[in-house]
Amino acid sequence: MAGDSHHPERAAVAALSESFVAGLREWIKIPSIGVDPEHRVDVRRSAEWLAGQLREDGWPEIEIWDDGPALPAVYACWPAADPGAPTVLVYGHHDVQPVDPVERWHHPPFEPVTSGDELYGRGASDDKGQVAMHLLAVKAHLAATGQNAPSVTLKLFIEGEEESGSPHLRKLLEDHREDLGCDLVVFTDTALHERDAPTVNTGQRGVLGGEITFFGGTDDVHSGRAGGAIPNPATALAKLIAALHDEEGRIQLPGFYDDVREPSAKERSDYAALPFDERKWLAHNGGGAQATAGEPGYTTLERIWVRPTAEINGISSGYTGPGLKTIIPATATAKLSFRLVPDQLPEKVADQLKEFVAEHTPPGIRAEVSFRGDGVPPYAISPDDPANATVKEAMELAFDQPVRFARAGGSGPAAVLQAWLGVPLVYLGATLPDDRVHAPNERVVVPLLLKGAEAAAHLWRMLPQANIAKRLTR
Repeated sequence: MAGDSHHPERAAVAALSESFVAGLREWIKIPSIGVDPEHRVDVRRSAEWLAGQLREDGWPEIEIWDDGPALPAVYACWPAADPGAPTVLVYGHHDVQPVDPVERWHHPPFEPVTSGDELYGRGASDDKGQVAMHLLAVKAHLAATGQNAPSVTLKLFIEGEEESGSPHLRKLLEDHREDLGCDLVVFTDTALHERDAPTVNTGQRGVLGGEITFFGGTDDVHSGRAGGAIPNPATALAKLIAALHDEEGRIQLPGFYDDVREPSAKERSDYAALPFDERKWLAHNGGGAQATAGEPGYTTLERIWVRPTAEINGISSGYTGPGLKTIIPATATAKLSFRLVPDQLPEKVADQLKEFVAEHTPPGIRAEVSFRGDGVPPYAISPDDPANATVKEAMELAFDQPVRFARAGGSGPAAVLQAWLGVPLVYLGATLPDDRVHAPNERVVVPLLLKGAEAAAHLWRMLPQANIAKRLTR
């Protein structure tokens, strides 16, 4: 698939690669931990660094949005010379996860270290590396085409609260709807299947987190004086948890699977063709698990990409200190989360959980069910969508090999962006599932970022000439 037609973009990326890595290293040094209030000033510094880099790159319109309680987001726009060209919005985030446990890092997390072709540091992969990748792509596109403006009108929306669950994203979208208006969204916070098996992501699962608390009495009581004569909230909750799945692992909430969209035969064929070593996957992603498990009839990749889940995240009740304390606890609590797939809605699953809890609350126990926010809806775009076809072609030019479609098991604000902006959303990223994001020793493979930048540079050149341009024109 290699050919002379893509050499200008590749050569431009190569010529800019050293300055790209140097800039990314500087950005990583800023500890923009959005979930920690003590680092709010650092999130602002991170936004200012990005705005300064955009100015240096020549972007004509740059703003930092620091609205009310929202952590700073960065917006930029570079209009195309052709007013009829499509408008593309690139979404990413510049906030990063906490670094705990810091003693597990091989080096200080905000002092980036290069080892071979890997760059280590918090945010190197998630998501500063990929945002910087798209900045590089714009410069490479201009250098390769000899133009003073991109072939499409480009907009950047880089938020500062993604790692906090994007609590103010909807407000930002509402307040800046006109600024963010576009014909297509390119979502950067995504990964390839493997280094030698590049993929284009077509969706993410949604998530809903909740908590169930069973109340018995108002106080813990002596198990010798009341045991066997009053309900035990811990026992009752354990029975509910056991009833959450049947013997085959299917979730028992009433109507839970009614809205689940099955993957197409084409998608399942693509997933089956991807290389997958179960032992290697367990070692890198299974947290020490000895074997895979899950819903019958689906592969491991399908279970984490296109099937919904219900997981118990934690259980607490009574006395858990050293020794023995013979009590009947007054309360018992379980924290749980659901990963959702198209076309499930978080609010509907919340109602299903409430119904399930009501059905499994015995006499003498009072139940409370609460949720962490409104949840995140799932998102998926068809592999046959014209926008995906163009992204796939651009990726194949950059990677010099066939590219297949995949999905992500995690969650993000893709569905919120798509719903508010009312346009298709596609994914273009170049990190790896084993980059240890959210964990100690996060890293990114620099050559993959360079290939991702080349792919994006191709995409900006290709979109106006593709059939998709007619559909995108507003």
